[in-house]
Amino acid sequence: MGGALDVNEFVAGYLVEVEEHLSASTANLLAAEAALRGGESNPKAIRELFRALHTIKGLSAMVGVEPIVDLAHAMETVLRAADRAAGSLSAASIEVLLRGLRSIEERARALAEGKPVLPAAPELLAALNALDLAAAPSPPVPIIGADPEILAKLGPGERVQLAQGVAGGRRALRVDFVPSPARTAEGVNITTVRERVGKLAEIVKVIPLSVPASEGAPGGIAFALLVLTSATDEEVARAAAADGVRALTVEPPVPPAVAALAEREPDEPADREPQLRGVVRVEVARLDDALDKLSALVVTRFRLARAAAELRARGVDTRDLSEILREHDRTLRDLRGAIMRARMISVTELLERVPLVVRGLGRATGKQVRLEIDAGKAELDKAVAERVFPAIVHLLRNAVDHAIEPPAERRRLGKPEEGVVRVSCFERSSNQLELSVADDGRGIDRALVARRAGRPAPESDAALLDLITLPGLSTLDQATKTSGRGLGMDIVRRIAVEQLSGELSVSTSPRAGTTFTLRIPLTLTIVDAFSFLCGDQLFVTPVAGVEEVVEIDAARIIRGPAPGEARGGTMLPALGEARGAAMLPAPGEARGGTTSPAPGEARGGTRLPAPGEARGGTMLIERRGEVVPLVDLGALFELGASPARRALVVRRHGAPFAFGVTRVIGQQEVVVRPLEDPLVRVPGVSGSTDLGDGRPTLVLDLVTLSGRVSAGRGGRGALARVAS
Repeated sequence: MGGALDVNEFVAGYLVEVEEHLSASTANLLAAEAALRGGESNPKAIRELFRALHTIKGLSAMVGVEPIVDLAHAMETVLRAADRAAGSLSAASIEVLLRGLRSIEERARALAEGKPVLPAAPELLAALNALDLAAAPSPPVPIIGADPEILAKLGPGERVQLAQGVAGGRRALRVDFVPSPARTAEGVNITTVRERVGKLAEIVKVIPLSVPASEGAPGGIAFALLVLTSATDEEVARAAAADGVRALTVEPPVPPAVAALAEREPDEPADREPQLRGVVRVEVARLDDALDKLSALVVTRFRLARAAAELRARGVDTRDLSEILREHDRTLRDLRGAIMRARMISVTELLERVPLVVRGLGRATGKQVRLEIDAGKAELDKAVAERVFPAIVHLLRNAVDHAIEPPAERRRLGKPEEGVVRVSCFERSSNQLELSVADDGRGIDRALVARRAGRPAPESDAALLDLITLPGLSTLDQATKTSGRGLGMDIVRRIAVEQLSGELSVSTSPRAGTTFTLRIPLTLTIVDAFSFLCGDQLFVTPVAGVEEVVEIDAARIIRGPAPGEARGGTMLPALGEARGAAMLPAPGEARGGTTSPAPGEARGGTRLPAPGEARGGTMLIERRGEVVPLVDLGALFELGASPARRALVVRRHGAPFAFGVTRVIGQQEVVVRPLEDPLVRVPGVSGSTDLGDGRPTLVLDLVTLSGRVSAGRGGRGALARVAS
């Protein structure tokens, strides 16, 4: 072999491994802390934490990152003692171990950024070495009824884990699996058995045993799986390819000295679940490159479709070519789905750090907070996940620092001292995710927000959201370490609405709590979109933002007054205002059984304009009994007078809003390229795309555009310049 080994080749893989193990370690340490608060131990979490740090130490030694080796080794020593104490950790130990995990994370990040890796802090190493775990009360170790060879290999933590499972209503079983050539030929081995049994039971330990060689056990080896389960004996035996199972008896615990148990150095356990089975790690840059190649194919497909249309226009028989194009479309859509699935990460993975964030906020504010997470099986693009996570953190800070009351105040209000913050999300459709952060705190004080903003008190949640997302607005008199600078909600709005072309809404009730909801696309690069014409100008907009496409009946268009203008004693709402309590025009003008005038017909001395005329007031259409504001998109973009025959209905803050367009061409996949130049970046325009003609086509964010128009900030001139 020639040449020395270059460990730098392994650094990228090392960093990915360390990141995964640190994430698992944090989750297990928080689980151990939760058990401690309940007066129990969590031996399984302690063992998993020890294994993760053992792996980090070995990997770090391989690539020569000695500071991480020192930290992991010191933490291992603490966890080894905790394992001998049946999974008991003191509160002081958990604090120091969390500091250790943060120190490892900081040094791994420095290595990734090419910066010097600082030595382990002496005071942290001293604190780890000084932990007196012997003083931590060890829970009584239960007596397990099993063969001596099994008991000899059971640690106190595993005994406690079995006892806790039995106390929780499950049964403790021993399942024996004997490998053989015949079973191996059928694809049945200890790995597949562990996978199948793991779906029915919690595997506490897998113990290899030496047995006399025989026809049934030609290798002279067997495996005893100790499990906790609620499944039947027959189901477990079938999953383990075993002839039967044996129950393990667990007697009430007695307090033998833990020191009397056999001292042993925990090695790599036989029951460790391999983490990388069937997984290939790929750099995100490679997936981005594959997506760029796919984007080029999508544009080429548009060009090919145009060429085929031109041939048909010349009278050429293109039936065979059309069939090939249809097959190409199906294949391209499947390829897109495959690449996008490869880029997807589970929302559960995105929210892994949230418990640690909430824990830190609770300790910084002196409040008791319980976090509940319901992520289901939702997934989203990694690029979207990276952008939306800071918004989630800001919402959590607001919930803990602003909304959740101190324990004394909650007691006075008759609430539990422990506040609740709930993070939940689900896929609303195949291309949109809804994520909410809710709390059971004091709710938002509308009057206080209005005084701080110097504006009238908002009557609707939509108007309240407009106020609390103002840059620099804060309800705190003095900034704290966690909030109070008036930037958090503005950042959330920018991320959700401007960067991700999504929607942000709020719902709040005094003393009951507040819920912030984000609706964001699952991916940003290749999206399903409607293409449409305004006059002769072509635009596209993502399908996810459009609630409905409706026909415009010119005879049923109403011209309302300008926002706030009186008509017959009845006030019409401003554009974008919630419609739930909106008052219709005075009798003779409403739709409730009253005949509408034809366009241009006089009504009370006021002439209604025909479609396409100047809009002095608000144009309204009726949709299933609901009054919907209508804006002619061509007129807004100053593209000339052209009758709007269709309307794209979007919903902002729960209120519908319609944009009139000349013609809807159809639905297709488009590649969205963001507008990077700040000189041409305009709210309501999320990017551009190429539909195969070589010319850029604007991608409109109609939800954001409806907000600008509703607030009277349409920016008509800027929009017109970009559109042209």
